[in-house]
Amino acid sequence: MTQVPAPGSVVVSDWHRCKDSKDYFSKILHKKRRKNFGLLESPVMSPLNAVDTVQYKIFISGKSGVGKTALAARLAGLNIPNMHYETTGIETTVVHWPVKLTENGRVLFFRLQLWDCGENALRRFDHLLPSCKEQVDAVLFLFSFTDRTSFEDLSNQIKKWTEPPLDRVVKLVVGTKYPFENIDLFMHCDVAEKDVRGFQMTSGLPVLRMGGEVSDGLGDVAPLLNCLAENLWHQDCVTVGSGSYRSQRETATLI
Repeated sequence: MTQVPAPGSVVVSDWHRCKDSKDYFSKILHKKRRKNFGLLESPVMSPLNAVDTVQYKIFISGKSGVGKTALAARLAGLNIPNMHYETTGIETTVVHWPVKLTENGRVLFFRLQLWDCGENALRRFDHLLPSCKEQVDAVLFLFSFTDRTSFEDLSNQIKKWTEPPLDRVVKLVVGTKYPFENIDLFMHCDVAEKDVRGFQMTSGLPVLRMGGEVSDGLGDVAPLLNCLAENLWHQDCVTVGSGSYRSQRETATLI
């Protein structure tokens, strides 16, 4: 497994808070809310600030009810469903996210296509999981802080992604329904922080937390999206053995 890069070593952390990022993030925001892009749409930059786009396929893995569909909606700035429903097949969501590389200050737009498939559908239809795994670049393993069994199931999830060529796929763990400062949620928390730290040390995988109120801006999703972009770009650089790798994934320069 490729060594996980230190946070901020590949992309500039909290770049969305910096003045020089305003022109780029304004292309994915409208009145401080995220713009909704169709499958064939992309942010449009001026010719003076042309930016290359890199594309990646991300699979979201986890037990039913941990919040896979809600996470995809949250990362894309879409409305989160009020009620839980089992995803009946494969749903895809596209997220556009600009980052600034630490090494050379270059700006890239990441186009992340999130694949979400219901647990029951995966069990019933054998062809769905191979479709999700085909040309996949990263997998997000989800567990819920309010469901102990989903945390204990992580090792089983990860084992399915350890054989070549999937051993080089970027892997991140995301704990959903994290209480943060919500005392009421803390009372219903089934996964202790010490357990999470122990898992992180044993597995060597980053563990991120999602929960709390959904903001109209970018602060609640930036840590996860930056970490994902950082690990994806680092993996590409390692693959070709060069830290200044110009990704083969790049599409035509945005105009």
